[in-house]
Amino acid sequence: MKFLIMVFILAQAVLLVRGAGAQVTSWDSSPMNFQNNPMNYNNSPMNYNNSPMNYQNSPMNYNSTNGVYDNTGNRIGYEVQSPQGVTNIFDNNGNRVGYSPSKKQ
Repeated sequence: MKFLIMVFILAQAVLLVRGAGAQVTSWDSSPMNFQNNPMNYNNSPMNYNNSPMNYQNSPMNYNSTNGVYDNTGNRIGYEVQSPQGVTNIFDNNGNRVGYSPSKKQ
């Protein structure tokens, strides 16, 4: 019985370690990297280039080329690329909801 418990605990430890390795992210993709961080002014909605008050980002601009749409065709936000190459995704209210790291090396 003790042998089975030890095998079970060992198997759980292996699965835990194996699962933790899959969650590792590179520094270039990490939100802790200042280039990707929302505290960086270039990624902030306080920057006019990222603001929904900028007509280029406004849902009222039907000629906008940076809109993000859902599967039914409703505009749910917009995307803006920072000078560092990070693509920031904002909802229509200007809240940063995601990003895609820079492709520059």
